[in-house]
Amino acid sequence: MNSHNQEIESDYKSRINRVFQYIDQNLENDLSLQQLSEIAFFSPYHFHRIFKYITNETVNEYVTRRRLEKAAAALLHTNTPITEIALLSGFKDNSTFTRAFKKFYGVAPSLFKKEHPNKFSKIRQVQSKNGQVYPAYEKYICIITNHKKWIHMNATIEVKETPTLHLAGVTHIGIHDVEHAFGKLIQWATPKDLLKDPAAKLGRVFYDSIKITAPDKVRMSIFLITDTPFKAEGEIHKLTIQQGKCIVGRFEIAPNEFEKSWTGLFIWMNENGYKKSSGNPYEIYHNDYREHPENKFIVDLYIPVE
Repeated sequence: MNSHNQEIESDYKSRINRVFQYIDQNLENDLSLQQLSEIAFFSPYHFHRIFKYITNETVNEYVTRRRLEKAAAALLHTNTPITEIALLSGFKDNSTFTRAFKKFYGVAPSLFKKEHPNKFSKIRQVQSKNGQVYPAYEKYICIITNHKKWIHMNATIEVKETPTLHLAGVTHIGIHDVEHAFGKLIQWATPKDLLKDPAAKLGRVFYDSIKITAPDKVRMSIFLITDTPFKAEGEIHKLTIQQGKCIVGRFEIAPNEFEKSWTGLFIWMNENGYKKSSGNPYEIYHNDYREHPENKFIVDLYIPVE
């Protein structure tokens, strides 16, 4: 791809990123193609085509999935009545929500909530449209026990107030090829000396959970913490993680142990009576794992809680 085409693609991704942020903040409201295309400064026709190219979903598919996943998260982590969850997730009534939810997840919302402990496993039994599956209760008990042991042996956990973080970020969709997104960010930051900022640390914030979102659709921002002023350009955008109360787990783990660590930390949250807030979970790295004698990450995992 030549430099001109790269600039065009970078500009398109920047515009679509604004749409992502708007959708995240307005899932309970009307989200028409016309309205979203205006936010991206495209005609509806071109917006539809470009959005599909970047996300591999139509606008309607993306919005519906995000609404259903918001509802699924509420079912898993809150005691909010299902009818209220439906309205807060952008559905006009409970029957419409129930039909859409059952079509997507393979079970009704009430059954999904009843069997919610099974979200902690990848053992496959009944597969839903997005690839998420729920194991037998006996297997669930074994899984939970193993994760509790993992957390006890591998994490130092505290609950604390965290400061506001100012970030430079790049959006990445899917759990694979994340290194490419980190490379883009580092390549952009290096000539600006942002990596020399005393506050500089790399991390990533998750807008979706792999427990309720198909792995190839999980959206995240790879970020650099910086107190140095900078100008957003191309795919690099400004982000802020607001100050708040978080469960913070310090881990020293191999690359293939992140999911186990996140799962264990969420189990710890539930076991200790905390409730996840509306904030997005994130990671902050304290080393370059390639320089670690065992190729391990020293990383803090953050779960915002009420």
